[in-house]
Amino acid sequence: MGVFVFKHWPDAPEWLHPIRAQEFVANAGNGRVGSELVSETDRVRVWSLTLKPSERIGFHTHVLDYFWTAVTGGRARSHYGDGRVAETSYQPGDTQHHHYRAGEFMIHDLENIGGTDLIFTTVEFKDSANAPLPV
Repeated sequence: MGVFVFKHWPDAPEWLHPIRAQEFVANAGNGRVGSELVSETDRVRVWSLTLKPSERIGFHTHVLDYFWTAVTGGRARSHYGDGRVAETSYQPGDTQHHHYRAGEFMIHDLENIGGTDLIFTTVEFKDSANAPLPV
């Protein structure tokens, strides 16, 4: 099975504030999808993401199939490379799975807009259609 390797990333969306647009361009292709890489094998990467109130993880890129689970509840806002802005409320145990075909990806940030720490666990599958990004 061939694995797609990314060579070019999109420009920042026009609607982004210039400082965030710079960050978007600098981090397109950034495979650090969490605060800490907790474990990595030849099959998976396991990440922990902890955001205190008002903290944010900057733009990063998802290319591998993965799922995340909310360890704690809270509220967050994400800005996406396709122009969407989404505010979401999480409950402990909320889980979402994502799948990417060859050449597909998602670039976004995540900001804790709630009053408590927001903690997620993310598991990426390295045997996806796209090659893992460097971390």
